[in-house]
Amino acid sequence: MAAAADKSRNSPDTKDATATPRRSLLVTALIALLAAGAAGGAVWYFTQGKVEAAVKSSAPAKPAPAQYFALDPAFVVNLDSTFDGPRYLQVEVQLMTRDPEAVAALQTHAPAIRARLLMLFSQVQVEQIADRAGKEKLQAEALAEVHKLMSRETGKKSADELLFTSFVTQ
Repeated sequence: MAAAADKSRNSPDTKDATATPRRSLLVTALIALLAAGAAGGAVWYFTQGKVEAAVKSSAPAKPAPAQYFALDPAFVVNLDSTFDGPRYLQVEVQLMTRDPEAVAALQTHAPAIRARLLMLFSQVQVEQIADRAGKEKLQAEALAEVHKLMSRETGKKSADELLFTSFVTQ
């Protein structure tokens, strides 16, 4: 009976022979799984920076904050009006820029800017600024004068916009 019991039990030599191929298969599978995970992680790591860069480059850049420079006091000029006596124009002007260095340049050249704008405003006829289109045209001409002067003096336009903050004709 002891011999029968021994035959039903696997001998140590038989157990090791079947376990070795299973262990080597299991170890090989684990190594393959780890290698695949490492490869996937590497791909994710190296492409993540490119995806973030692509997202950042496709997003519109936020402009620098606007800074305003007031040309004080208000401009007051006689308008060219021959049919109904003297007429006046009073305009308050502010220049807008997004360049912090430009504010200092505008302040330095403010007297020259004022002189050019006074000459421009004094040439205006009442009929030219009677409607919105005329006022916008005058605004564009005034900005062009500022750009010409600042380009000549500093090499930059300096002002992004010229704004009329008060506009009174009488």
